[in-house]
Amino acid sequence: MRQFDLSPLYRNTVGFDRLFSALDQFAGVESAPTYPPYNIERTSENDYRISVAVAGFTQEDLTIEVKEHVLSIRGAKQESESARKAEMLHQGIAARSFERRFQLADGVQVRGASLENGLLHVDLVREIPEAKKPRLIPIGGETGTRTIDAQKDEAQAA
Repeated sequence: MRQFDLSPLYRNTVGFDRLFSALDQFAGVESAPTYPPYNIERTSENDYRISVAVAGFTQEDLTIEVKEHVLSIRGAKQESESARKAEMLHQGIAARSFERRFQLADGVQVRGASLENGLLHVDLVREIPEAKKPRLIPIGGETGTRTIDAQKDEAQAA
């Protein structure tokens, strides 16, 4: 039987976690990280955080953009004069340009971003409109109870 790899969909969406978790359990799919490595974590019921490893990049090298439910994180390393003059004997730290895109679910908004210790953190929140939130519906009816007493009805008729 053929197995479909859903990991690209799972890795690039936020807010669809219930759907993809169910699909992952059904298909038994494992996700594999790519450059740059990143984590998507759920910090509370409606809050998420995407952490991208951007070692060597500064705030000026990074761009975060949201357009039509797509979060794009771009990194383009600006070479300094001293870096151009230096002769590289071994380069194990990848400083290449990248673009990482994440599909956001309806109602997911970017709250903010921070860069600390080589990690870019993008905080997201899922805002559920009042119309879609669950609400309790009171059951209406008469306040008093009506009882039918056959003996009273017979006495009144006589």
